[in-house]
Amino acid sequence: MSSLTLKQFQDQVSELLLRHRSLLDVLSKFQQSGAAANRSVVKSITECGCIQVHAAKQEYHPEMTLDEAKDVLGTHVSGHLCEQCIEVVSSELGRNLFYMSALSNILDINLEQVVENESKKCTTLGLFNMS
Repeated sequence: MSSLTLKQFQDQVSELLLRHRSLLDVLSKFQQSGAAANRSVVKSITECGCIQVHAAKQEYHPEMTLDEAKDVLGTHVSGHLCEQCIEVVSSELGRNLFYMSALSNILDINLEQVVENESKKCTTLGLFNMS
């Protein structure tokens, strides 16, 4: 089975989205689905416990090399999502992607082009892309 492209997924979302075609509806559903994705990760920590957060100040020093910085700077996460949490988080991320696609459709934005443009920025700017 071949991989589904972003374009194919956007087309599929366009065909399925009947109830929430309004920009305002889609914006609110996109925000709600993002919050649900965040909440599913939080529940993995607070209810399941398969992952833990150990957050502290990231000790970065300008004189560090990039390799040293990668070794020192962490995600604050320990453990791994269990099978059940992977399923829940993946489902919520999928719903969020659905509404992102719907928003892109309403605004006539091609997600494949968005990914391509972002990739070019990452390639050009490298580590300075998100600073």
